[in-house]
Amino acid sequence: MQILGGLITLSGFIIQHYSMQAIILAAGMGRRLGEFTAENTKCMLAVNGQRLIDRMLHQLSSLELERIVIVTGYAGDNLRRYIQSNWAHLNIVYVDNPVYDRTNNIYSLWLAREYMVAMDTLLLESDLIFDTAILRLALDSPERNVALVSKYESWNDGTMVMIDSDCNIVNFITKKAFDYSDVDDYYKTVNIYKFSSDFARNRYLPFLDAYIKMLGENEYYEQVLRVLTLIDSSGMKALPVNGLRWYEIDDVQDLRIAEAMFASPEERLQMMQRAYGGYWRYPRLLDFCYLVNPYFPRRHMVEEMKASFDTLLRQYPSGMGVNSLLAGKYFGIRQEYVIPGNGAAELIKALMERSEGRVGVTYPTFEEYPNRLPGDRVVAYHPENIDFAYDVDDLMTFFADKKVSSLLVVNPDNPSGNFIPKAQLLRLCGWCRARGVRLIVDESFVDFAQDGFNETLLVNELLHEWRDTLVVMKSISKSYGVPGLRLGILASGDTAMIASLKKEVAIWNINSFAEYYMQIFGKYQGNYVDACEKFRGEREIFASELRAIKGIRVIPSQANYFLCEITSGITSHDLALRLLSEYDILIKDCSSKHGFPEGSQYVRLAVRDRADNARMTAALRDILSTD
Repeated sequence: MQILGGLITLSGFIIQHYSMQAIILAAGMGRRLGEFTAENTKCMLAVNGQRLIDRMLHQLSSLELERIVIVTGYAGDNLRRYIQSNWAHLNIVYVDNPVYDRTNNIYSLWLAREYMVAMDTLLLESDLIFDTAILRLALDSPERNVALVSKYESWNDGTMVMIDSDCNIVNFITKKAFDYSDVDDYYKTVNIYKFSSDFARNRYLPFLDAYIKMLGENEYYEQVLRVLTLIDSSGMKALPVNGLRWYEIDDVQDLRIAEAMFASPEERLQMMQRAYGGYWRYPRLLDFCYLVNPYFPRRHMVEEMKASFDTLLRQYPSGMGVNSLLAGKYFGIRQEYVIPGNGAAELIKALMERSEGRVGVTYPTFEEYPNRLPGDRVVAYHPENIDFAYDVDDLMTFFADKKVSSLLVVNPDNPSGNFIPKAQLLRLCGWCRARGVRLIVDESFVDFAQDGFNETLLVNELLHEWRDTLVVMKSISKSYGVPGLRLGILASGDTAMIASLKKEVAIWNINSFAEYYMQIFGKYQGNYVDACEKFRGEREIFASELRAIKGIRVIPSQANYFLCEITSGITSHDLALRLLSEYDILIKDCSSKHGFPEGSQYVRLAVRDRADNARMTAALRDILSTD
């Protein structure tokens, strides 16, 4: 190989060689990060123990760059001292923006214009965290002027672009021009660009200079690219990052999300498990941990909710009187028998706090109930069989001499999926009444059971008949597919208890969206019945696929999940870890739950739709076949 001026000759071919530099814009104050940037600029922020600037300089040091230009401003002296102490071996030059507090990144870039015309440039904003492969993607692109972009996701903010089939950028979308009806066509700029020196000299910088003179220095450099596009063409190609990880950190929430995205596999799993939801912030994550109905609500119902969004957002919800009326209408029971809650969790807390004496609990189970009690008030029953199965005779035999004041039955149980038919539960009601025991039945998953709509205890006649004995809890999130609304009910014919509980909860414990959902549900009840029937068919298919995988024992279930014993030698924790780190699938590792034999390995898998379930079974086959 021989270099001749700007050309490289290689085996008789002539290849154009371009010198490359990186420019990092690091002048901003990062006000939205509060105390995290009180004394340092954003790139000094640590994510999982590593500062953003250290991560970025390490990534850039692996590339063939002539130099790195850093535009500083806020706390610039601190940043320069830090870099000089830790990255002295790199060729780094600095440009100072003395008016960082009243300008934006357009002015920071303008200050670095002399460097931009000297050689090709990788332009980066300093508040980014990303996979190193993104930089290599930019450098390896044959296009000399590219904007790295990512398909729009709900967490995106800032500049968007629209591109054509040849990846030409046809429009830059400002915040003001953003239209949610067009999001399927939007790409978010990653805030990493590659500019050629001649593009900078002949096209971009002349417009940048004119833009600043006309509209001022408190703007964004992407605006210049937008102007170029509107006039003719920006000359930029969009370069999709195709699933590579990146995140822009503007506030504390962004910081926590970035920590989860770029944590070690073990740390990421722990962060996800501690989050208890909010997984829409991780758009590639497939959630097999939390339990919903994959087939309800249907689009038409969602569209009706959307149509009333403005009104619901700006209006106060009704109080308990109206909402208990709606909840009664929803389930076909009397208003004075029911109390709606901000999710079942609110009602579980209220119910358990007013309970007295000892409570009988069958393990493994949904632990929100016993966790609300001191340990000495919980009387635990552990079925002695490999499927954790039990019926009312087992319960009556075990608790006959245990002197419990209340008995909890989660039906179907969670995580085992064990189901007790209504006829048996009514027999249990009689047994409990004879002993003065309150029977608490949580039937959050009963609609998924075979003939589930005929198995509910939410019937006026039953609630009245067993008013001194029976309390029924039901989460609307689980089977109705609306966990974001936070809805649940508690029902009993004991109207004095219900009235007392209604006084204990907040006056507006249900928001307007949840209230409106209950108001319109009746129009879509037929869709719900169809959705549950479709679900039961999918559950059978999924069960068959899981049973065909060597190394898994599937426990029969009448709910929207399967408890599975892992018998292949891999631990449940390691299986959960590999599914998350290699396949972006989150499952429930049951190793921390009570009621499982020591050393056993169990996971709970939600039942989702056909495509998601197929993705899960494929991932399990891949992992367990190589274990």
